[in-house]
Amino acid sequence: MTLFRGKARAMAVLLGASALAAPGGAMAKAAPALSAREAALLERLEKLEAEVSQLRADAATTRQQQGEAVQAVATQANTAAQVAQSAAKEAKATGERVAAVEKKPQPEGMRVGATNIRIGGFLKFNADYSHFDGGTVATNTLGRDFYLPQAIPVVTPTSRSSTDTDFSAKQTRIWLNLDTTVAGHTLRGYIETDFQTTASAAANVTGGGSQRTTNGYTLALRRAFVQLDKWTFGQDWTTFQNTAVLPESTDFVGATEGTVFVRQPLVRYSTPLSKAATLHVSVENPESATANAGSAALVENGTDHLPDFAARLNYMTKRGEISFAALGRQVRTETAGAGITRAGFGGSVAGKIFLNEKRTSDLRFSATYGQNIGRYVGLNFAPDAVYVAATNSLADVRVFAALAAARIAITPTLRVNVIGSMQSADYDGSLSPAAIAAYNKKAWSGAVNLFYSPVKAIDLGIEYRHGQRELVNGQKGNIDRVEFAARYNF
Repeated sequence: MTLFRGKARAMAVLLGASALAAPGGAMAKAAPALSAREAALLERLEKLEAEVSQLRADAATTRQQQGEAVQAVATQANTAAQVAQSAAKEAKATGERVAAVEKKPQPEGMRVGATNIRIGGFLKFNADYSHFDGGTVATNTLGRDFYLPQAIPVVTPTSRSSTDTDFSAKQTRIWLNLDTTVAGHTLRGYIETDFQTTASAAANVTGGGSQRTTNGYTLALRRAFVQLDKWTFGQDWTTFQNTAVLPESTDFVGATEGTVFVRQPLVRYSTPLSKAATLHVSVENPESATANAGSAALVENGTDHLPDFAARLNYMTKRGEISFAALGRQVRTETAGAGITRAGFGGSVAGKIFLNEKRTSDLRFSATYGQNIGRYVGLNFAPDAVYVAATNSLADVRVFAALAAARIAITPTLRVNVIGSMQSADYDGSLSPAAIAAYNKKAWSGAVNLFYSPVKAIDLGIEYRHGQRELVNGQKGNIDRVEFAARYNF
């Protein structure tokens, strides 16, 4: 542009000079025709003006194109920034999801198709040193394996005390758990076994096995059920029982006379009422264990017509849990082909109070009262009802049972448990004292133990227990037992 401006100024000078040279000067009339030189100069000027205009147009076009290019680059940069920001957010979200997955406990067991399979249980060794002041307890019976108050011999004028040492691994337990999802439904199967009880234990509480040679014991079914969403079908703990309050003990049960303790076939429906409350209702296998007046032996009648009905409401908080349970049933026996029945009912409250945030220390309790529910409490310490042949009727039996236990963690690996439990039976006033003289009236026990867990899967415990059984006629028997237990949980 500077070059063209210079040429224009030169042309102006030439034209000015020509005008001055013409006759009359600047005010003279224009000549009728330009000279050849002037025409040439004018033509050159017009060309220069055209070139200048074109250059200006080209410059404007160039500036417009440059502006559009700059705008396009800015747009691309903005788009790239948005893409980068979106990618960063997605990467952060992905990282959070990965971290959550890594933080979430991985499912135990093994995967077979759509089913997750877990195997667990524990291997348990017990060593017992027992002293009975009222007589002897037969070997290979449940009274020698764990604390069973009805098996304590009572003191008589001719009885002698006895002391026994027993080693056993029959409380070893194995379970198999199957979890899967089918068509949007949660499906679970569970089976649990041990070697503590066998079919031969039904009538005479004999556990079977031979301590002389192999110490082999029969595998026995504990629990076997299937759960479909809120429904349970199979054999499980009775709904009337809250197993969460059973105390920690080296013993098989721990507070036998004071607790509800039954496993049986049932159909149960469970549903949450809120975040803290859950309701369970069930129909369960009936069985009437009566005694004939004059004999304390229990009779399994097997003539029941109606199932037992149970319900339990569980309520859980950060500080603990509590449950309220109810039971309704019919006790039935037959004589001469005719059925005789009595109604049975009961209620139970049980709970646990946590003593620290880690929930390693707690208080546990349970209280149960009922009429004609003997088989549900204390492993059938009292009969469901008493059959009186003279009146061809069943007499009521009322029971009250309770337990309390404290679990105190001393260190992360050392803890102490203090346990107390009791049960009393009240027989109908129509029964003569002589007819029920040998029946169980009361039982109580106290125990203290110390557990040490050197590693997570190992529990080593030692426990001292004193228990007493009393009959209606006032005869009593006592047991003192020191027990060591080693358990490997898997």
